[in-house]
Amino acid sequence: MVSASDSTHWADQRERGSPLLMRLTAWAARHLGRRAVAPVVWLVVLYFYLTGRRARLSIARYQARLAAAYPQAALPRRAPVYRQYLAFAAALLDKLDAWQGRIRLTDVDLVDPDDVHRQMAGGAGQLLVGAHLGNIEICRALAEREQKLTLNVLVHNKHAQAFNRLLGEAGAEHLRLIEVSELDAARMLELAQAQARGEWIAIAGDRVPLTGERTVDVDFLGARAPLPQGPWLLAGLLGCPVNLLTCTRQDGRYRIELARLTDGVRWTRSTREREVARWAQAYADRLAQACAGAPLQWFNFYPFWRDDAQPRRP
Repeated sequence: MVSASDSTHWADQRERGSPLLMRLTAWAARHLGRRAVAPVVWLVVLYFYLTGRRARLSIARYQARLAAAYPQAALPRRAPVYRQYLAFAAALLDKLDAWQGRIRLTDVDLVDPDDVHRQMAGGAGQLLVGAHLGNIEICRALAEREQKLTLNVLVHNKHAQAFNRLLGEAGAEHLRLIEVSELDAARMLELAQAQARGEWIAIAGDRVPLTGERTVDVDFLGARAPLPQGPWLLAGLLGCPVNLLTCTRQDGRYRIELARLTDGVRWTRSTREREVARWAQAYADRLAQACAGAPLQWFNFYPFWRDDAQPRRP
């Protein structure tokens, strides 16, 4: 969770919460179980909810736009913003459970109409584009436990160092996390070489670069929002299939969805801008549908849309 600040960029917001408290919570969850630690988590979440006005407003804006675009989305009538905070806390505990081996394949429902999972067994690598929807950490943990493929995960973790340390203590020893501030030419070439060796690459499509550059505006839930160009520039360079990946919690189980977005993104210097905008919009459309299916599990706690009009204070 991040603190309110004058900066509008998510990565410039300071990390909130005591690392010691996070370690104690992780220890309690590991040794006493989630039920015993739940009241403490609720109190911590209540503190962040009461003191994080900027995040509350951002969540309320998201929920209002989701309800307008998808009236059938099952948002709770009572305290919907606070309930999203609680969903975020549950996802943090899920991350620790995943790396400690408490979440097994038997706890997961895989929806894979394009048979993407089978393709991980061999051949050239492919691109996985995820989102801050649900808990991709479960996918990372299961992939490492199976040890059937090398997964390069591109992350922006400037403000998540404490939690990354907890993941390491919980057992995430071999996952290849690559910190990036921006996908420059050298980094893209390195990833292209990894993909040619059969390694897969995972990247989030819903966080803008740290520099605020290389974005493209899309229509997302009825309003203009910037998305990063990086995934689609990288996809064009790799020339490999592009797949969408989400993992949400549904009725106490974990639902991993894999879907082929395209067999390949192709652009030239003259068509790059148009093709990047095309695939970013296709991604935004699919993300909106996924949010409607798990409305409390999209965890972006900062102003996301170009329109800076604020909703009524929650």
